[in-house]
Amino acid sequence: MMAQNDVLVAGIDVAKDKVDVCIRSLSQRQTFASSPEGRRALIRWLRKHKVGKAAMEASGGYEREWAKVLRQDGIEGLVVDPKRVRNFAKSAGQLAKNDPIDAEMIAWFAETFIEARGQAYDAAREKLAQIVSARQALIDVQTSLRNRTEHSTPDVVQKMQNRLLKRLAAEIAKLEAAIAALIKTTPRFAELAEIIESVPGLAGGTSAGLIGAMPELGQIGNKVAAALLGAAPYTTTTAANVGASVISRADAARSATSSTWRPWEPRPGITPCSRPFTIA
Repeated sequence: MMAQNDVLVAGIDVAKDKVDVCIRSLSQRQTFASSPEGRRALIRWLRKHKVGKAAMEASGGYEREWAKVLRQDGIEGLVVDPKRVRNFAKSAGQLAKNDPIDAEMIAWFAETFIEARGQAYDAAREKLAQIVSARQALIDVQTSLRNRTEHSTPDVVQKMQNRLLKRLAAEIAKLEAAIAALIKTTPRFAELAEIIESVPGLAGGTSAGLIGAMPELGQIGNKVAAALLGAAPYTTTTAANVGASVISRADAARSATSSTWRPWEPRPGITPCSRPFTIA
């Protein structure tokens, strides 16, 4: 089946010494070496199959040369966050993971979000995402340290832990203030935050994370957004629970408000992604 708007899409799984490529709609797969000859062969193969868009995950910089070659030859090269592709794969029930499977899931991801053309560089969103990530890293350290304080330790250790906890709390507060200020002074972020936080149970921390990580907000339907987030239920085929639709334990908290997923409904003036979404 052809992707939306008749744009043929390929998924590329990038490794240090090779790439695995999948044109999912044509059931075509191929592997190319990470060399000038391999990149030229990839371009010939994509051209042969009339591919107009190729997506790949950020892979420690290995993806940059491949994306550059694609764009130079007139093929849209899209670099995506691997976490988002993995969340999408989990929502579709694809838990197995190897290079050919990864290439196919990247292709499926790109087909599903075909109308969200390669997102333009957004300095404000990147800054927000980095601050949100730093805050979460400090919260993880804070949680780990608090867990340690529950156990009996010498006074000198307890005092050290308390000092660190106070310092962490102060630094987290500074980052939260920076996040709030950035959202407030960026009108499009402020508008999204207001919509997201109108849902009971969603507060500033959640809205900031979603705004920073999901540039598609407001442009896609609710089911597709849930899959992108990794909060859509998928069918499991375990012997104990055949055919049950479940959400992984790690995603349960994020899906708590999925029944009132109003923030993801398109707003007036924005064309939604019309591709039907199905959980395999």
